[in-house]
Amino acid sequence: MPSTERIREFLLQLPHVVETMQFGDNLVFWVGDKAIGGKMFAMVQLSGGGISGSAHSENKGGVLWYPAGPERYPELLEIEGIFPAPYLARIHWVAVREWRVFRPAEWEDELRAAHQITYAKLPPKTLKALALPIKQQRKLIAERRATLAKKKAAEKK
Repeated sequence: MPSTERIREFLLQLPHVVETMQFGDNLVFWVGDKAIGGKMFAMVQLSGGGISGSAHSENKGGVLWYPAGPERYPELLEIEGIFPAPYLARIHWVAVREWRVFRPAEWEDELRAAHQITYAKLPPKTLKALALPIKQQRKLIAERRATLAKKKAAEKK
């Protein structure tokens, strides 16, 4: 049976994956950095109490949320332990109640597909940034973060 750490290690091996801690104590995985237009493709609950802030907390929020795509979404909802992800079901995200719903190889297939679904939806500008050599990509991300921080500071004034 997979664990949070095993899933985390797998996700971080996928191309262009960035990890953040958001929405309470949730690990959020992005295809591309958010600063350059990256998009979220998986969320892992660390405390076991459901995705923080969800209407389905208290172990009803699941251990992991991810996009299934419109074709696979109805099929996955037929599996016991998988349900529409609160707030994200309208864009075909599912939530998985327990790690044992899938075997390790099935988890990898599901999450690889979620990564691909998300990558395919990235805007051209983000894809162009991801194609840059890593050193240039890091520089661009740092510049964008600095610009965003300045905007945020100006808005507070």
